[in-house]
Parts: sequence; structure tokens; C-alpha cells
Amino acid sequence: MTARRAYLFLAAGAVAGVAVALTAMYDWGSLVYDAGYLPLTAVAWYAAVRGPRTGSRRPWVLLAVAQTCWLLGDLSGDVGYYLFHSDPDTGVFDVFWMSAYPALLAGLVLMARWRAPGQLRAAVLDGLTLTTAAALACWQLLIVPQLHGKAHTVAVVVNAIYPLLDVFLLAGVLLLVFSPGPRRAPTHLLITSVVLILVSDLGYSLNPYLIPDSIGYRVTGLMMFGNAMMVTVALHPGRDELTTPARRQSRLHPARVLFLGVGLLTAPAMALLPAGVPAGERVLLLVATVMISGFTLARFTNAVREQERTHEQLAYHAAHDPLTGLVNRRTLTDRLAQLLAEPGGEAVLLYVDLDGFKEVNDEAGHEAGDLVLLEVARRLTATVRDTDVVARLGGDEFAVLCPGPVAEAAAVDLADRILRTLAAPVPDRSREYHVGASIGIAAGSAASLTARDDIPPAQRLLSAADHAMYDAKRRGRGGWVVAGEAAERAPAA
Repeated sequence: MTARRAYLFLAAGAVAGVAVALTAMYDWGSLVYDAGYLPLTAVAWYAAVRGPRTGSRRPWVLLAVAQTCWLLGDLSGDVGYYLFHSDPDTGVFDVFWMSAYPALLAGLVLMARWRAPGQLRAAVLDGLTLTTAAALACWQLLIVPQLHGKAHTVAVVVNAIYPLLDVFLLAGVLLLVFSPGPRRAPTHLLITSVVLILVSDLGYSLNPYLIPDSIGYRVTGLMMFGNAMMVTVALHPGRDELTTPARRQSRLHPARVLFLGVGLLTAPAMALLPAGVPAGERVLLLVATVMISGFTLARFTNAVREQERTHEQLAYHAAHDPLTGLVNRRTLTDRLAQLLAEPGGEAVLLYVDLDGFKEVNDEAGHEAGDLVLLEVARRLTATVRDTDVVARLGGDEFAVLCPGPVAEAAAVDLADRILRTLAAPVPDRSREYHVGASIGIAAGSAASLTARDDIPPAQRLLSAADHAMYDAKRRGRGGWVVAGEAAERAPAA
């Protein structure tokens, strides 16, 4: 269905909501409500089962189940009223109505889990904070007045349960609000629809105390429009944004801080109730305050840890080559500088440049080139000592940093082992790629590398190894050269 048709359905729902509100005070007003709600529920099921048979249907089926439960509750109440002239305070209609809330809650939770897999810890903490605050306010303002001074009959208890169900529904919509993900029309419409349902329920709850019947009964029109908006979301072609995994987000929206502040103020505000509040309710206030404070502290602790993880990831990416995971040139230079700055610090640097890599890239493509680079990185890491550092300097150039005094014979032996391991072919399914290497070897300490110019010792050692590597290439590739000496290894046959 196109977005235009979905919005036309929403417009029809708005008209039905107005008709319900205008006729709510008449005895036959509930029939008008049923006449509008029957096709709405049918469309909800059509929207739930349309499209491919995938797991993404489940939230929409749950939303259709919720609509069906509300409809069955309305119909059962009307049957008793019109056919049997019975208008009890409670009945089977309450069972149907109450069953709608867990179905709708389950649908909202599924959407939040699917759109933000592994990213709901912050949303859960924020939702729990505000839900606890709302539960406290609900208890003090809606439930206690119903229970105070009355016999706890079934009707009284049932009427007290509905505000609690609204609190659970609020928790579900807050989880969706706080979960990361796109915020386009379907998301805004779904959140608004649940808010309208909660407002209409609040109107019912306040009707006996603060709102006259002439207004309280008309909130049924708001309920009709809210449910029509929910079905509109199920019809919308962009509804998949509510069930498609979203990109990870780590930014803390300023509005969430405001919401958490409101949550923290709830318990102190409830403490300003008139004197004579029973001791049990004061204990409830204390427990709620502790819970809200705990959720808020846990939320900010989680936010700090997320920032720390983000900084660690940024630092890692800044220090490492994105393809091979080896340290990059900058990190190698920094470690070499730190090593040479230590008292008596010495190091040997092997500058490794691949031979034949350009041909692999040109003939087999960049994907094959990346495969070769990854294999070279793996072989170099497996060849050196645990204390050595392997780096990718860029392109097809690598380096091996060996800390401490290393005998020239040991450095040459390492170069020979590197040449042998890199000379082995790199398999790629039915093909093999052949590369070799030319290696420049340079050794030194801060004292031996310091000169009158401003070139740092680390850069001077890196430059010496680089020149030695190019000298090895000029002498025939597949060999090594020690910087500043005539010694060389003949190219491999």
C-alpha cells in the first residue's frame, strides 16, 4: 500500500473518532464505536499478514491481536447491555480489554529489540527511570483514591489494575522512544498513537474525580483515532524502519537528560502531599526514590562507559591499519621514538617491500591484492618474536621493529626467514599468487643516530632502513641489505 492510501485511512479514522466523540453521551453511542472499530480491526489483520512470510510480521500480528482484544471487549459489553440489559461494573469484557495491553507491549518490545539489537541497555535504564516515576505518580494519584476507604471488591481492584497496565504500556513505548534508529513518519505515528491511547485511558481514570462525564466519555473518540493511527503505521510502506537493525549510536540526546531530571523530581514532588500520609506510603516514596536514583546513576555510568568504548575504538583505528589490523606508520614511529628515548635504548628495524605485488593487483584485482596483504601480515606476525612489532607502512610496505640490542647475525637470520615465508605462494581458491620481498635492515641507538640536523633519531633509523631496502631492490630483489654496509644477500634464485 502506498503512503497516500495509508494517510487516507488515517483521515477516515479521524472522522470516525470525531463521530464517536460526538455520540459518546447517547445510549447508542457505543454502536457507533463498534461500527468504526470492526473495519479498523479487519484492516489491522490485513496489514499484519500482508507482504512476505518473514519473522518481521510478528510485531504487526501482536498489534492486530491487541486491536482484536479491545474489539471483543467492546462487543461483549454491548451484547450484555443491549440484549440482556445488563451493565455490570466488571465482566468478561475486562478480560478482553486487559489482554490487549500485554499483546501491544510485546509488539513494541519486539520492535525495539529488532531495530536496536545489542543497543538497548541505555534505553532500558532510561525507560525504567521514567516508568518508575510514572508508576509512583499513578499509585498516588489514581490507584490510592480508588482503594482508599472502599471495600476491596472485584470492581474496585479491576479498576485499579487498568492504570498499572498503562504503566507497562508506557514502559514499552519509552523503550521504543529511547532505542536508536531512524525517526521517520512510521515511528512518529506509532509513538503518537500509543500516547493517545494512554491519554484516553487517563481520561477514563480521572473521570470520576476531576473530569465531568460530558468530557470523560468523549475520550473514546481519542481512543478510536489513536488505534486508527496505529493501524496506519502497519499499512505504511515505510514500516520496516521499526523492525530493521539501525546503525549504532552513542550520542546522548539532551532531551533524555531532561526526562531523567523529571524522573528524579517525581518522588520529592510526591513527598509534598498533604500531611497524614500513611507510613506504608512513605516507605513506598523512599523505595521509589532509591530506585529512580539507582536507575539514573546506572544510566549515566553506562553513558560514561559507552564514551570510553568509543574513545578506545577511535584510538585503535587511529593507531592501526584498517585492512590488516597491524599498527600504522605513525604508531611505529612513536614506539620507535619512545624506545630510543629510553636510557641505553637500541633497536633494529627491517623495512619490507613486496616484490610482484603490483602485478597481482593489476591482473587479479584489488580483492586479490587485499588477500595477499592480509596473508603477508599474518606470516610476518607468525615469524617474529612476541616482543617485536609488525607494522604496515602503507601500500605494499611493511616494517618489523625489534627492540633492544640485536646482533646483526640475528637480524639477518630474521630477514632470511621472512624472505622464505613470503616466497611461498598465496592460495586463493583455484589460483595462487606469488610475491617476494626486498628488505632493508638498519640498527642504532639514540646516540648513534643523533646528528647536527633536526631529524629525530626514530625518523633517521626509518629512513636508513628505507634506503637500504631500495638498495636491495636495485641489486636484484628477493634479498636484503644492511644499511651503511657493503654486506648483502644475493637475490633468491
